[in-house]
Amino acid sequence: MLSAAIVRQRSVHALFFHFLLLLFKEGICALPVFVFINYAAMKKSSKKTIVSAKKATKKALSTKTVKSKKTAKGKEVGKIKKEASAAVLAKAFPMAAAIDEVVHKSVPANIVAKVKSARSKKAIISVTYPYDKMIKRSVYEEQIELLHIELVKMQAWAQQTGERIVLLFEGRDAAGKGGSIKRFTENLNPRGARVVALSKPSDSEKGQWYFQRYVEHMPTKGEIVFFDRSWYNRAGVEKVMGFCTPQEYLEFMRQAPEFERMLVRSGIRLFKFWFSVSREEQLRRFMGRAKDPLKQWKLSPMDVESLGRWDDYTKAKESMLFYTDTADAPWTIVRSDDKKRARLNSIRFLLSSVPYAGKDEKLLKELNRHIVGAAKDIYESDERAPMPIDPIVA
Repeated sequence: MLSAAIVRQRSVHALFFHFLLLLFKEGICALPVFVFINYAAMKKSSKKTIVSAKKATKKALSTKTVKSKKTAKGKEVGKIKKEASAAVLAKAFPMAAAIDEVVHKSVPANIVAKVKSARSKKAIISVTYPYDKMIKRSVYEEQIELLHIELVKMQAWAQQTGERIVLLFEGRDAAGKGGSIKRFTENLNPRGARVVALSKPSDSEKGQWYFQRYVEHMPTKGEIVFFDRSWYNRAGVEKVMGFCTPQEYLEFMRQAPEFERMLVRSGIRLFKFWFSVSREEQLRRFMGRAKDPLKQWKLSPMDVESLGRWDDYTKAKESMLFYTDTADAPWTIVRSDDKKRARLNSIRFLLSSVPYAGKDEKLLKELNRHIVGAAKDIYESDERAPMPIDPIVA
C-alpha cells in the first residue's frame, strides 16, 4: 500500500499511474495501463497542439498587423497618386474646374440636383420630353442604316438634277448639332457633300458685309452644304456675349429674311434646324464632357459661360425665331434630349421634304412630330411661343 506521504507529494496523475502499476504487478488487469498510456500520450499531444495553435495565432495576428500596415500604406499611396493625377488633369483641362465653378454659382440648385439624381444615362431628365427613356441602340442602328440608304439616293438625285441644298444646324451648346451632322454625312460622297464650320471672323472679314463670308461657301450644282453654325451666330452668341453692337444686331434681323429669300429664289433648297435641348440635359452633357479627357476639345470658355446665361440665350432665341421664321425659310425645331431620336427624325424630315427618285415613303411615314416640328409648336417648358423681344425700328 502507498503511504500517505507519497499521496501528498505526488500529483493526481502520478498517484493514478502507481495505482495502475500495482494492479498490473498483481496481474489483475493490463488494460488500465494501456488506457493510461494512451491518455497520457493524447494529453501530451493536446498540449503540443494548444502550444502550436497559440504560436499560429500569434503569427497570424502579427501577419495581419503587417498586412494592415501595408494596406493602409497602399491606400495612402493610392490617394496621393489619385490627387496627383487629378492635379495633372486639372492643369491639362482647366475647363473642368471652370464648369464646376459656374455650376456652383449660376445654375439653380434644383437643376443640379435633378441631374445628379438621374437614375441612369438612359433616363430622360426633363419632365416635358415626350419619352422617359432614350431609344434602344439596336432599334436606332437598324433605322439609321435604312435612312443612310435614302440619303445616298437623295445625293445621287441632287447630282443628276443639279440641285443645290443648304442645311443650317443651330442650337444651344451641347444640343447635338455636330453629332447629327456626322450622321447626315458619314455615308455621303464627300465630293458632293461638305461641312462648313467657320471660326471667328478675321480682321479682314470684320470689314466685309456680314453675310459675305458665308456666301463664299454656298453650293454649286449637285452639292449639299452643311453649316455647323451659320450666320445666326449674330442672333445668338454675338448678341448675348456683346460681340456686336445693338445696331449691327438690328441690321442683321432686317437683312437675314431678305438674304434667305434671295437664296431660296435662286433655286437653293434651304433647311434651318434648331436643336432644342432642356437645361437639365445640357448640364448633364457639360458635366460628362468635363470628366472625359477625350471630349475636352468640345469645351470652350464660351460654352462654360453659356451655362450661366440660359435665360439670356432663351430670350435671344425667341426673338430670332420671331423675326426669321418666314414662309420662304421656316425654322424646324428638333428636340434633342435624346440625340438618337433627334438624328433619326431630322434626317426623316429632310428626306420627306426633297422629291428625290426611289423614295421609300413607308420609311419616312415614321417621322415623329413630337420630336420635329414648326417653331410655333415645339419649345421648352421655360420658353414662350415665338414673340418679339427686341423691337426692330423700321
